[in-house]
Amino acid sequence: MSRKFRPFLSLVMFFVYVGWTAPLCCAICVEVDSLTEAAAGDSFMLGCISCKRRQEVPGITTVDWHFKSSKADEFSHIFHYDYPLSTILHEDFEDRLEWHGTKGTEDIQIGAIFIHNVTFNDTGTFLCTFERTLFLPAGEEHIQIQKTVQLTVVPEAKRALTAVISEIMMYVVIVFLQLWIIGTLIYCYKKIYAENEAEVARKALAAQKELTEAKDNCDGVHLE
Repeated sequence: MSRKFRPFLSLVMFFVYVGWTAPLCCAICVEVDSLTEAAAGDSFMLGCISCKRRQEVPGITTVDWHFKSSKADEFSHIFHYDYPLSTILHEDFEDRLEWHGTKGTEDIQIGAIFIHNVTFNDTGTFLCTFERTLFLPAGEEHIQIQKTVQLTVVPEAKRALTAVISEIMMYVVIVFLQLWIIGTLIYCYKKIYAENEAEVARKALAAQKELTEAKDNCDGVHLE
């Protein structure tokens, strides 16, 4: 990636990362596909997001990553995350993989990992697997979700400007969607609050009117 874009991209990624790792009470989950082109020698995030259909349902999740190079026939198990421990399982990725998914809870929805010092040997297919257990009122439900990332490693000098712009726009879209959802929630809350306030005001006015009518009736009886 051109170095002149890196300060801006780093700032955008910071806000995305803060949004992803926010407390559960404020977390917003948006499924976005991973980028698929990495520059040799750089660090690269392999994205993998699996949002729960019902956020209020508690659950526990483990995440596994497998890799099949462009020359291999089978996948190799390279990484396992079971909160709070992460384990690198393949020597080719030793000291190069870092967990960047959901933190602080075993109810995982983001299974992203960072690859440091990307090499051309990392070109191939990465398979991300969520093993999720949901605790429903009727009992436990076990779900497996798999997502693939077809990674291509290129020299930095050959990265097209369109790829850089696409990478920046992806993070901008994530931030925009999160802010839009939060704004929608705030609007709905204010609308409900205003309706409740109006209802309370109407009830208070009706009660005051009834009290005034009752007082007038009492005054009439006293005058007779």
